[in-house]
Amino acid sequence: MAALAPTPEIDVMKQVNRQFVTGVTVVTAMDGETPRGLAVNAFSSISLDPPTVMVCVQHTSSTHDCLFRADHLAINILSTDQLDVVGTFASKAADKFKDLDWESGPFGSPLIARSSAQMEVQIRERLQASTHTIFICRVVHAAVAERHPMVYSAGKFFDGGALTPLG
Repeated sequence: MAALAPTPEIDVMKQVNRQFVTGVTVVTAMDGETPRGLAVNAFSSISLDPPTVMVCVQHTSSTHDCLFRADHLAINILSTDQLDVVGTFASKAADKFKDLDWESGPFGSPLIARSSAQMEVQIRERLQASTHTIFICRVVHAAVAERHPMVYSAGKFFDGGALTPLG
């Protein structure tokens, strides 16, 4: 059996990952009667037909177990006027929904007001990948608002609607 190649140091990988521009989402679910959620940038579309997406969540997240138990969750794509929301959901705050404007989606998942887009999804698969769970989900509800999305790169947030074409 061949030896595994050495891996780059964690600090180098953090620097590499900061070079990738990504959207900003808050993933939410109900834990009984209590809404829970966390900021996630590891989100991607997989397929349009059927509409399928994936979200990756670290096992050590305080929201992980709630998401793992859930049948449905919501993915809220944050808009440029939601810096307050991303700050709250990236924190360890006990009640991230305090003073937050949200409503239940058709399947009960928390949809956050002012988001650029929202979707409620049914979890189809839970794959274990090292320190994370990859949730493979079928989209069962989606809505888009006329708000620019927030994007993240190199530790900073940007207006995703003000991008200019290259070339």
